[in-house]
Amino acid sequence: MPGFHVEHFGCRAARADGEAIGARLRAAGLAEAEPQAAELVVVNTCSVTAEADRAARAFIRRAHRLNPEARLIVTGCYAQRAPQELASLPGVRAVVGNSHKTLAPEIALGLTVPSAGLAGSLIQIQSASRENGGLPLTAVPQGAVAAPLVFADDSFAHSFLEDAPLAPGMQTRPNLKIQEGCSNRCSFCVIPQTRGPSKSLPIENILRQVEGFVAAGGRELVLSGINLGRWGRDLEVDNRFRRPSLAALARRIVEGTSLDRLRLSSVEPMDWDDELVALMREYSGHRLCRHAHLPLQSGSDSVLRRMYRRYRPWHYAAKVEALLSAAGDDLTLGADVMVGFPAESDSEFEETLAFLRALPFGYLHLFPFSPRPGTPGWALHAASPVPAAVVAERMARLRAVSAEKVRAHRRRFAGRGLSAITLHTPAEVAARNRTAALTENFLPVNLKGFFPANQLVQARITSVDREGGIEADKIL
Repeated sequence: MPGFHVEHFGCRAARADGEAIGARLRAAGLAEAEPQAAELVVVNTCSVTAEADRAARAFIRRAHRLNPEARLIVTGCYAQRAPQELASLPGVRAVVGNSHKTLAPEIALGLTVPSAGLAGSLIQIQSASRENGGLPLTAVPQGAVAAPLVFADDSFAHSFLEDAPLAPGMQTRPNLKIQEGCSNRCSFCVIPQTRGPSKSLPIENILRQVEGFVAAGGRELVLSGINLGRWGRDLEVDNRFRRPSLAALARRIVEGTSLDRLRLSSVEPMDWDDELVALMREYSGHRLCRHAHLPLQSGSDSVLRRMYRRYRPWHYAAKVEALLSAAGDDLTLGADVMVGFPAESDSEFEETLAFLRALPFGYLHLFPFSPRPGTPGWALHAASPVPAAVVAERMARLRAVSAEKVRAHRRRFAGRGLSAITLHTPAEVAARNRTAALTENFLPVNLKGFFPANQLVQARITSVDREGGIEADKIL
């Protein structure tokens, strides 16, 4: 059977999509391979910034140059936003937008394994697409395809990859994507266009996945979504669980399954409601990880208003205070911060800088504003762009603050013992007789000695270097 490779770009939720595609291809009998040797290369794209688009195009061109015979299948947010642009690239055989992502494995197999009787399924997929309001698509001949196939429309009828089984394989801590799409309308964000409105995976499906992961030997699972905190709001009320909510779901997993450790990925500030904070107070540090990622974007009230964000700086600070009260000072707090939003003044940037310095962040994800076609931010940028040199200078100042925050937070744990899970260790780390691990409160550590992946261990932090790198010993 042919070999395949899935190349991942973008967020945890996108990674979960790519992992699900890979799981289905493995289940069909295909073996994983490096891109230069694979007969099928699936490129799972992101489009949140222009740089993300550029990186995907560069990979596609490089993959085709190194492996001209490979069939390239492009999916993800970029594939949804600009499918014809990607279809024009050399080597691309099909472009599958997020609207059809659940069909991506079958489309890939239909192009790759005609002997398995799957080529004809592509015609059926196209017929189903038309029935669901999709774009009309050409028939697929067996053998060579003259032009790339494009599967993308605005119905998002086939957007949720939910059935691929989870197991602790190449990803020790896999992402279980329980929510798709976003119904917010932040002025800078293209995601509502590329993933559609918010849609939740039913609780029965989620619990089945969690139980299957535990049965396969999984120890830590990450709940992820495009707008994770909105899980359940589109589901019918179930009298057994009251109003479906992320807090109710997390409680069901913690109290109703034997999963060792549950981690929540990014949750918007306004979605850390009293019930979710209370769950953190009850279970953080053992069953629920002491780790909270709250997207910030800006610490300036006026910039947040232009971004159409649904909170103010003081709301954000209050959520942080509530989480610290619930989980304690060992909580690792992370945030996304955008630099150079249109018309961002020096004083507005200084407000953000002061806000970041005032809160105990353990890490920051920093990125410059990138105008995305079709968003209000695109027009704002055209009218009031922040000069590139100013953005670069502000990014440098924020990187310095971020580095200070990382060092200060991690040094607090010197000499302390923390629960950690062992990961698949990169070769350069293993060469130093170290094992990569991640603590329960999201600190990456190099553990002295070699240990297999997917083990829960107690790690004693022995040193933190100037860059924040952490060395640790396993406590016997």
